[in-house]
Amino acid sequence: MTQKLPQFAYFKGEIVPYSQASVGVMTQAFNYGTGVFGGIRAYWNEDDEQLYVFRPLDHFKRVLQSAHIMRMKVDKTPGELLEILIELLRKENFHENAYIRPIIYKSTETISVRLHDIDDEITIYTVPFGRYAAREEGLHVCFSAWQRVSDNMMPARGKVSGAYVNSALIKSDALLAGYDEAFVLTSDGHLSEGSAANVMMVRDGKLITSPITDDILEGITRRTILQLAQEKLGLDVVERKIDRTEVYLADELLMCGTGMQVAAVTRIEHRTVGTGKMGDITKKLRDLYFDVVFGRVAEYRHWLTPVYSEETIKTAR
Repeated sequence: MTQKLPQFAYFKGEIVPYSQASVGVMTQAFNYGTGVFGGIRAYWNEDDEQLYVFRPLDHFKRVLQSAHIMRMKVDKTPGELLEILIELLRKENFHENAYIRPIIYKSTETISVRLHDIDDEITIYTVPFGRYAAREEGLHVCFSAWQRVSDNMMPARGKVSGAYVNSALIKSDALLAGYDEAFVLTSDGHLSEGSAANVMMVRDGKLITSPITDDILEGITRRTILQLAQEKLGLDVVERKIDRTEVYLADELLMCGTGMQVAAVTRIEHRTVGTGKMGDITKKLRDLYFDVVFGRVAEYRHWLTPVYSEETIKTAR
């Protein structure tokens, strides 16, 4: 897939043409993966003629928390980062769905391996973006031979650039073997998450997902789905350890994340999940999620920041 490049990027304190947002090959983050990042989506509502950014302050808060874990000093608040993002999106002038990538990275050009006494920089870019997975309505997944990186090895609750080697190994092995995605186990054999998405299952009408202590990313989409399941669908939500074989017995399976959004899993290895089609609860959650992020549910409009609005910058401040 050829990815369209941005026109602009926030780089070294200002918005510049994308071609100017470059780093040297000695940059520490390039050599050692000492960066953290976030993933944010913005959704174009044709009826409102408005681009809505979904939960940007929550995302910026998390990327700053990731930076704190990595001993990074960032002199920006979530609100200040949102101001920069709005300006960037307005310059891009998107009238379609978009993906936003803030990155905080160790910017000193050095071969030294450490986190302290190294300069930190932040950059943000954004690109048009549609589906992450081609078959969101019916993924075919496997269990990966790779284990999820333990939080005592690499901070699982931080989106650390270097940790995504783990995700890349998992995803490529799955795709090259003919699957759409993969589930990953913890070192003690319990379900963690997918290559880059959280996992939930439905059993006996309950929505069940792995706890944040099982080396998962504390997903904002995950948090959103759990809240919507309880408040709008009246589901019992359970966070607990999940055995591998229990996954085979699920009535429904779904994956969720900023990139993945909400996708149904209908086959796992050589077994069907439930009826082999997207389940009723997954469909309801998926439909509700898209109604929310496109601004069609008034109750959750506070999660959205409109880009083309005069009040937006004032609200961010």
